[in-house]
Amino acid sequence: MISPNHYPKRKTIRLPDYDYTQPGFYFITICAQDHLCLFGEIISGEMKINTAGHLLEIWWEKLSDKYNVELDCHIVMPNHFHRIVVIPDEEDGSADMKTGAHVGTPLQQIVRWFKTMTTNEYIRNVKTHNWAPFRKRLWQRNYYEHVIRGDKDLTAIREYIRDNPLRWELDKENPQNIGA
Repeated sequence: MISPNHYPKRKTIRLPDYDYTQPGFYFITICAQDHLCLFGEIISGEMKINTAGHLLEIWWEKLSDKYNVELDCHIVMPNHFHRIVVIPDEEDGSADMKTGAHVGTPLQQIVRWFKTMTTNEYIRNVKTHNWAPFRKRLWQRNYYEHVIRGDKDLTAIREYIRDNPLRWELDKENPQNIGA
């Protein structure tokens, strides 16, 4: 048995000395465990989501009922999900594009809730509707987050989300990546 001190250390993607408790915009990506393509497929450069892909959209929409968040553009891909999450300033309800920080419930709790809810519902559908099973976990342990700082950054990320299906053949999340 390997001692916990000998496990490889995970590289953090969080900004050092950054206050993650102020209002702002975040770009997040959540990936399926083992890169399983469970949520649909890319056909002629367009994402065709299946019922499981619709499940992701439904649970993301429910986020704004549970947490003080606004949901910007998103895309469900065959094995991952991109979303811009806006956490507004509690005083005036607007997010601050200059700082890119957020207030309210930490983004980690939001992502944890989303993963829990979608995993539970996905398991129910594996049992009742013969959805494709997964090994151990539906989602990878971590997720990617990027603090959006400014309108130029926001525009670039919205374009990235919109054009993601067009780049699927080269996407590092694509198990059949031609660039791998």
